[in-house]
Amino acid sequence: MPAKKFDLIVFGASSFVGEILTRYLAETYGLDGELSWAIAGRSERKLQKVRGTLAPILGDKAKDVEYLIADAADEDALKELTAKTKVIVSTVGPYALYGEPLVKVCAENGTDYCDLTGEAQWIKRMLEKYEAKAQESGARIVHCCGFDSVPSDMGVYFLQQQAEQEFGAMAPRIKMRVKAAKGGMSGGTVASIINLTKEAVANPGLRKELANPFSICPPGTGFTARQPNVTSSVMDKDFKSWATPFIMAAINTRVVHRTNALREKAYGEEFVYDEAMLTGKGFKGRMMAMAVVGGLGAFMVGAVMKPTRWLLESYVLPKPGEGPSPKEQENGFYDIRFKGFLKDGRTIVTKVTGDRDPGYGSTAKVLGQAATSLALDFHTGTRKKGKKGGFWTPASIFDDRYIQRLRDHAGVEFEVVEK
Repeated sequence: MPAKKFDLIVFGASSFVGEILTRYLAETYGLDGELSWAIAGRSERKLQKVRGTLAPILGDKAKDVEYLIADAADEDALKELTAKTKVIVSTVGPYALYGEPLVKVCAENGTDYCDLTGEAQWIKRMLEKYEAKAQESGARIVHCCGFDSVPSDMGVYFLQQQAEQEFGAMAPRIKMRVKAAKGGMSGGTVASIINLTKEAVANPGLRKELANPFSICPPGTGFTARQPNVTSSVMDKDFKSWATPFIMAAINTRVVHRTNALREKAYGEEFVYDEAMLTGKGFKGRMMAMAVVGGLGAFMVGAVMKPTRWLLESYVLPKPGEGPSPKEQENGFYDIRFKGFLKDGRTIVTKVTGDRDPGYGSTAKVLGQAATSLALDFHTGTRKKGKKGGFWTPASIFDDRYIQRLRDHAGVEFEVVEK
């Protein structure tokens, strides 16, 4: 295998998350450190602008940051791009609209790839089309390496590791609850949600697929355990709090079940997992839960109907390229709790916390460390090591090395609360 010029390339570096990720790499690794990296996208002008923003971090070396031009739809340009790097990390979404050509090229030529998609319907299409090619070429494709779904997927992995160490068995039932979070929404996320809504409205088969908790598990896995799904305000006795639906649960739960399948059903063939958001105790908690449910319902109804969807896109919701300010990102955070139930009645509680807003400040760091782990922990010189080619989830390919990277470089903590 010929030597690659870069360890990783950020594709879509001028996107909202791409810019945050690029700054993060510059701050964490500099330009002459252990990680060699470059940026890429379709607009030379925008890439030069991104490079210019790195001067306060890199000084005069900012002008040495290499940028490469490639359009998301140009397979020939993408082939040239991926030939230069061990890993490509993509922030170009909505992925259902723009992501397929890069996944196709990586799967065909053996380049490792990660992204931050939360679009389950697109992931399933990519699996059906390109998993066999990735297995043949050795490309390791890792979707969902942002807030959806690293805290959930690695959080379950961490709890199960702790349960096995403490009790000699893993938990066949886990509840994940968002205890607290603060952060804004970007236009890219909005665009992905709107696009999924449009697809689901037009395709009854997709609506049925989206209702299947095992939709992205490998064929023939055989999982049939009925999965809980919080769809309204409920009192959660295990957490002594009112709870509401969590908007990311639709993708996170599917990723966790795929992890279980890829880890040879390590969590059990009847593993049960669900997610929700806590709103507090008593009357205040109940009122908050009802308000959240009402707000989510109004948003989804508005997104389904063309006239209100147009109004939301035009005047209410952030547009692609827009999102929380640097101050809002820095002041954001999240605190996620996991409770595992063993067959003999014993329980274990763990938590995952992040020091930036979930969707962007923390996501950029989590995604950056996923790409870095692929580049540095899974390659030796020109040779790949570790997992074979194929489509992986974060917790089916990464391990304690990634958790340590998140602790050391991404402000994400994994802790045992109660056992």
